[in-house]
Amino acid sequence: MSEDALEFHRSSNGDRWLLCRGEHKANVVRHVPNAASAGVVSELAVAAFLSSERYGPEHNALVELLSELIPPSRDPAQPHGVSAESSLCPAQPQESHPPEAADALLLAVTRVCTFAQERRLTNASGFFFQQGGRLFLVTSRHVMIDVYGEHFPDRLEIEFHVDAENLAAATWVAVPLYAAGRPLWRQGTDDGGEVDVAVVELDRAALPPGAIFHAFGPGHLPRPGDAMPIGASLLIVGFPLGFHDSLHHLPVVRQGVLASAFGLRFQGKGCFVTDARTHRGTSGAPVVLRAPSEGRTPDELPWLLLGVHSSSIDMGGRDAHLDESLGLNSAWYADILMVLTAH
Repeated sequence: MSEDALEFHRSSNGDRWLLCRGEHKANVVRHVPNAASAGVVSELAVAAFLSSERYGPEHNALVELLSELIPPSRDPAQPHGVSAESSLCPAQPQESHPPEAADALLLAVTRVCTFAQERRLTNASGFFFQQGGRLFLVTSRHVMIDVYGEHFPDRLEIEFHVDAENLAAATWVAVPLYAAGRPLWRQGTDDGGEVDVAVVELDRAALPPGAIFHAFGPGHLPRPGDAMPIGASLLIVGFPLGFHDSLHHLPVVRQGVLASAFGLRFQGKGCFVTDARTHRGTSGAPVVLRAPSEGRTPDELPWLLLGVHSSSIDMGGRDAHLDESLGLNSAWYADILMVLTAH
């Protein structure tokens, strides 16, 4: 590899992305497809590449590379950012932070990217749930398949931290969705129809060496005596529009409130309503409430897992010019996970 070309990401199927010198000595991103796809090598300006709507792991990798190559501004009034014209000379390494520096809740959530063969499709959120020693990725069912949205991925990629001393070290793991033409994920239905929650089992032996994460379990589900008052403050932890701490590979938290009677099936479906500002990419995020300390054994995840965020709710007859959006969302009750993760 030449000194003016730095490979910053290689996908599980062999596609490569490099930061290179283009014409007029401007930095460009070169995409080299894998040999089997017989694709054409293409180049894109760094700014155009980073502003792409189809944001994926290669974008994160480029941001991380640029953060290493570009020294921070000496003027505190100037924003910290990246420049397409910056030098490829490495700067001093940044200070590392161990995983315990982050709340365990953030390490229970992972970014999800969907793929159809070589084509990246969408971003979403997911989290880990374990039962009986088995580990599952939980997300929205429409992330796995969405007939109405013509969304048919054949695999996911999720991210794991891999260094006990450095949150900035992470890697992506491919999760196939089909084997011999049969889906590997599990989804459920109830009296109200399809439930927008799905799980896929993860092979612990296939996780990257040193994988660091936390997982919810049956003990994190609400008990009959747990109080869920209307208007209770909730957290929705995910990746809105793919936005996150790209250096430390951590999600962000949106705050909301419980907007319907918890325990009742809203409009006859297995979901409840939250009032929170959410965006695309949050689908599959856990909806949590701080667990009461009384009567519970201390846990690394002191949170109640109430539900799985699905999507925003809107009114079909809303006048887009006169009426604001409702700002409400549907979240499916998390007790469905006990069924989906059973043997």
